[in-house]
Amino acid sequence: MKLNLKIWRQAGPNAKGQMVDYQIDGVESDMSFLEMLDLLNENLIAKGEEPIAFDHDCREGICGMCSLYINGEAHGPDKLTTTCQLHMRRFKDGDTVTIEPWRANAFPVIKDLIVDRSALDRIQQAGGYVSVNTSGRTVDANNIPIPKKDADNAFDAATCIGCGACVATCKNASAMLFVSAKVAQFAQLPQGRVEAAKRVQDMIATMDAEGFGSCTNTGACEVECPKGISLTNIAILNKEFLLAQTK
Repeated sequence: MKLNLKIWRQAGPNAKGQMVDYQIDGVESDMSFLEMLDLLNENLIAKGEEPIAFDHDCREGICGMCSLYINGEAHGPDKLTTTCQLHMRRFKDGDTVTIEPWRANAFPVIKDLIVDRSALDRIQQAGGYVSVNTSGRTVDANNIPIPKKDADNAFDAATCIGCGACVATCKNASAMLFVSAKVAQFAQLPQGRVEAAKRVQDMIATMDAEGFGSCTNTGACEVECPKGISLTNIAILNKEFLLAQTK
């Protein structure tokens, strides 16, 4: 299969970027999208050209690093799928494929298709955890009964991989879906209630400080999320934030 690729090239954070056209042949339908980029880079290196920088790690749809805008869609045309799990059978011989990095002020481009998503890490560090009491008098968390519905909802929120697709696809570059998933994960479990008020206030304050936009409930984030994180979590976040103001 032959493809015409339009790829964003940018030498560094302060460099001016541009779209560059590439032609690639020999793409197999069973290749993943990242394997196609690997093939392109092999060809570029063989010709003595600079390979395209892109982010990846597990290539199993778990880590969230493979953050790409493909033909105007976060992670490409398949729903509930990360870029690394997108296969080239979704494209046809002769197709033109446009590949860009995430577009958000809070995600500055590092090089080519790689963006700095450390803002999400700082939000997580602000409160996305449960403090551990190591005094020697701790109670086994597994001894605390939790209704299955609550456990299932918390687990669904915990499936967020922090890829940033919600931010990239939101017209306001809002991180509300990401933050709500991290807050809701703990808000629905007794272990997370102790620090609930401080957690939600600290995480929202950090989100605002990082320069993310406001949520206007357009729902694009939920549509493009590769893990199907629900907008219901944003309602939980808003509830937790309001409750925190009364304490």
